[in-house]
Amino acid sequence: MDHSHHAHMDHAAMDMGMGGGMGDRCSMAMTFTWNTNNLCIIFQWWHIRTTAGLLFSLLAVVALTAGYEALRNASRRYEKFVAKKTDETPRRSQVEVSKRAHVIKALLYAIQNFYAFMLMLLFMTYNGYVMIAVGIGAFVGYLLFGNETSSTKDGACH
Repeated sequence: MDHSHHAHMDHAAMDMGMGGGMGDRCSMAMTFTWNTNNLCIIFQWWHIRTTAGLLFSLLAVVALTAGYEALRNASRRYEKFVAKKTDETPRRSQVEVSKRAHVIKALLYAIQNFYAFMLMLLFMTYNGYVMIAVGIGAFVGYLLFGNETSSTKDGACH
């Protein structure tokens, strides 16, 4: 049976069905790469097309990652504030402060988890430049906001 009339697909060019080889569309690497052609960072609209766009995006990734440490620092400061306020209030209003504070702390916790998973998605572009930018952002964030924090991590991805 002759199959020569069938179009042959280059599966490497298809790049996981994202249309890599089909013009200006996002590609999705599943292995480590330094390639920035058609690199999209998390969202389809964050599509790197130029060297300037790549540099701006890497700076944004550094800032976003440092922002995570700022959020963690703000959460720690809020917990200290609540502890101090709880110590200063009468027993009856102490319960109210604790309930309200617990809801706010739960919200901060949820935001931190969401943020951490978004950073994980940045890393999972498998692009070396983006991965380095995440590491630099963690360094900058800890340098600026981690002066009261242990340098050891207690979570795998956050």
